[in-house]
Amino acid sequence: MADQFDVVIIGGGPGGYNAAIRASQLGLKAACIEARPNKKLGGTCLNVGCIPSKALLHASELYEAAEKDFANLGIGLSGLKLNLDKMLAQKSDAVNGLTDGIAYLFKKNKITSFFGRGEILSPNEVAVHEENGGKTVLNAKNIIIATGSEVTPLPGVDIDEERIISSTGALSLPRVPKHLVVIGAGVIGLELGSVWRRLGAKVTVIEYLDRVLPPMDAEVSKHFQRMMKKQGMAFHLSTKVTGVEKLKTKLKISTEPASGGESQIIEADCVLVSIGRRPFTQGLGLDNVGIKPNQRGFIETENFRTSVPNIYAIGDCIDGPMLAHKAEEDAVVACEIIAGQVGHINYDRIPSVVYTYPEVAMVGKTEEQLKAEAINYKVGKFPFAANSRAKTNHETDGFVKILAHATTDEVLGVHIVGVGASELIAEVVLAMEFSAASEDIARTCHAHPTRSEAVRQAAMGVEGWTMQM
Repeated sequence: MADQFDVVIIGGGPGGYNAAIRASQLGLKAACIEARPNKKLGGTCLNVGCIPSKALLHASELYEAAEKDFANLGIGLSGLKLNLDKMLAQKSDAVNGLTDGIAYLFKKNKITSFFGRGEILSPNEVAVHEENGGKTVLNAKNIIIATGSEVTPLPGVDIDEERIISSTGALSLPRVPKHLVVIGAGVIGLELGSVWRRLGAKVTVIEYLDRVLPPMDAEVSKHFQRMMKKQGMAFHLSTKVTGVEKLKTKLKISTEPASGGESQIIEADCVLVSIGRRPFTQGLGLDNVGIKPNQRGFIETENFRTSVPNIYAIGDCIDGPMLAHKAEEDAVVACEIIAGQVGHINYDRIPSVVYTYPEVAMVGKTEEQLKAEAINYKVGKFPFAANSRAKTNHETDGFVKILAHATTDEVLGVHIVGVGASELIAEVVLAMEFSAASEDIARTCHAHPTRSEAVRQAAMGVEGWTMQM
């Protein structure tokens, strides 16, 4: 007889494992199926994404600070040396600690784990295909698809994870490349490119569009590119990669202008393909239950329900921001709906972050979006160069920019470039959840001296009463 569960979740990433935990908290008997061969929960995020990349970002930032900045702070060093093996080992330690933590939470919440490929056989049956050829069939009152996403391939370029790498390979390079070419000026490519630049690589970024970080506010994008260029990154914008030729000791990257024109060859010893991610739904058995992904590969849902009423989908495999924290929110709401409660997510209040140095964070609308929607707005800006804590710490690059409705003063969008932007954005996300006005932030006392004061000063700037410039 098949094992019986209230909820069977396919995928053990941020969406999947949070769905399993929340379902258990709500009194539902839950099972989670994970296909990762290492039998580790956490999905791409914990294993080969968010967590290991942040471990390398942090370590590489400290390395560069020791190399370039410590002397100006009165800290003398000699014999500074990169131990890449140890840096990669501490990254793995962080990953193992967190994935083991999820396994502990599953045990604590009495969640059953299955390792293998999940396939939906019917609206109430899910098969687990194990690596050894075994098969287990689970009976499910409800099914949640949380299979996430995978790297989008670049036609004509074969990723070998040695010299032509994806984000996964970029986390485990055995040596620092002499010249790393990053194809794609999005979040992942810029983060990982910045890691290897700090460790000594020459980094060239090639982007098909005419600016970096295309979804971001245009002013932020331009400022960010200037900062990265100042740090040593080179950029080829409005440029298309037409092929990568493998030679014995180098790679030849063929490019041409995006609008057409004369081709150019760039030589490198490593290429990172980072042009985005796409939903992962192969082998899931969607045809068995009549679920058809749309033209972009996403599973279409209404309030997380698919076309089959008791089958739900969350995270990267449905429409919306492809972010781990968005998947976590999806997971909570989907389980609450299954349990008979009411849940809701406003995707306009999901923050986005680029974890470079300094960071970029945003939530809500950009100026370009407000103009396109014919919404009258006001702008308040404050540079970190005028913030006392940033000046004291010699971390003055960047600014806070707040966009508020011209009539109601409701905060419509916030954009931060600067050290700690990923933490500072939480304040304005909370404010926007409560439909706060810029004046609400401006009249809220902030501790001094802190970087958060720059957020308050930008809010003051909406009405023209900034006080620290």
